[in-house]
Amino acid sequence: MSQMLNLARAAHLVGVPRGVLQRMISAGEIEAADGLIAIDELRRVFPAAALDDSGAFERVRTIREEAFGRRVRERILPSPEVLSQRLFVQSQELADLRRYLTGYHDLVLAVSEQINGLAAGDARLQPLVQFVHAGLRRVLGSEPAEPLDAMANMMQVISAHVTMRPSGHQFIVEGNDSILQAGLKAGLRLGYGCGTGSCGLCKARVVSGDIRQVQHSDLRLSEQERQQGYALLCAHTAVTDLVIESLEASGPADIPQQELVATVRAVTALGPYTRLLHLQTPRSSRLRFLAGQLVTLGIAGLGDDIEQTVALASCPCDERNLHFHLARDDDGPLSAALFAERIRAGEAVGVRGPVGDFVLDGESARPLVFAACDTGFGPIKSLIEHAMASEHVESFALHWLATRSDGHYLDNQCRAWAAAYDQFAYEPLVDADQAAGARHLVDRAAARPGLAASDVFIAGPSTFVFEAAQAFIAAGVAAEQTHTLAV
Repeated sequence: MSQMLNLARAAHLVGVPRGVLQRMISAGEIEAADGLIAIDELRRVFPAAALDDSGAFERVRTIREEAFGRRVRERILPSPEVLSQRLFVQSQELADLRRYLTGYHDLVLAVSEQINGLAAGDARLQPLVQFVHAGLRRVLGSEPAEPLDAMANMMQVISAHVTMRPSGHQFIVEGNDSILQAGLKAGLRLGYGCGTGSCGLCKARVVSGDIRQVQHSDLRLSEQERQQGYALLCAHTAVTDLVIESLEASGPADIPQQELVATVRAVTALGPYTRLLHLQTPRSSRLRFLAGQLVTLGIAGLGDDIEQTVALASCPCDERNLHFHLARDDDGPLSAALFAERIRAGEAVGVRGPVGDFVLDGESARPLVFAACDTGFGPIKSLIEHAMASEHVESFALHWLATRSDGHYLDNQCRAWAAAYDQFAYEPLVDADQAAGARHLVDRAAARPGLAASDVFIAGPSTFVFEAAQAFIAAGVAAEQTHTLAV
């Protein structure tokens, strides 16, 4: 019998997003039973997977790490302690399988002897004898295991699968990640605060499976909580596959308002008229936000106090590192101070928020179309990275209008996404006129099939946003599927 895999692990194995497998199951292209897919079925649908050894997946993962602006983490193997525990659990499972197989083997041999004895006096049973002997030779043959089967077994050692209740969301815990870190990287909207085991906001109940503490925690759970299976997700990793019970944010209303002080990590020129402001939050105070939201930044001590509301350009999966794209022609005082080089590394910056509902629908699997103009790409980038991390959306496209010389200031990153993801399309446009460029952009987007069935996200200057929204609606996109943000 072919080994059965859950959806997340099957997608991980063959290197495609879970949304693709879900769509193929719905279309009847892949057979699944109770959310599980047989390896033989994966081998039938993805015949090249074993030959490529998931090389495509590794390339995509590498580009995702680099494109997200995060440092390369130690992700191949977990700690020796966790690895030894997983090997022990798998060894127990292997011992059980060997015991079952030995019992079945002895039973088949006994039945074979009985049939041989009966066949000696009845020639009609000879075909049955030949069938049994041929089957035994086939089962006991020494052909090597298929590469895909070996890879599936190895995945159980180097990673663990987590299912969340009641949402049903699934993700993989790799390397030395905590459960919280792995969930955020997978695009889940888990609850958390400090991320260091002090606040208790990530407390959840482990329904089944084994965990191991990998980070010190100042917060002590009560004996009753521990007996009921509660643990801090930020301080523990998964040893075996887990089922965890915890509520997740369904939208902006579930994200609390926060105030913290971050530090300027770097100010980087992305072009003559564009700067990247990189803030880092304290280890004991992370910013919880949804992709596409905004925060208010404030700096004191530069003469007049400076305050400006700006869109986040980073993914919630890396909650300590906050990125913002600011243009020279912005009217905000923060932008003016940035280009006047009055803001330097080490500066303390107050962060208040988040606000805004320019966010993805976590339950929608509709294709996504993103339309950006100049630094409107900032919040769009946040949404794209979240969509890539969640692996829930089957396809998405980016149409980016530049109205100045450095308007496509991260063009190489977008082209890297397009090269790495078969389901991602990128089309840059240039037009100094925002209104005309918006209409041209929508014409290009409408040339692709399925626009009316997509969720559309538009960000940029107000003129561009208005013209693009009207054009998308005229092209057949429902108003409730058209989302806008003027920046």
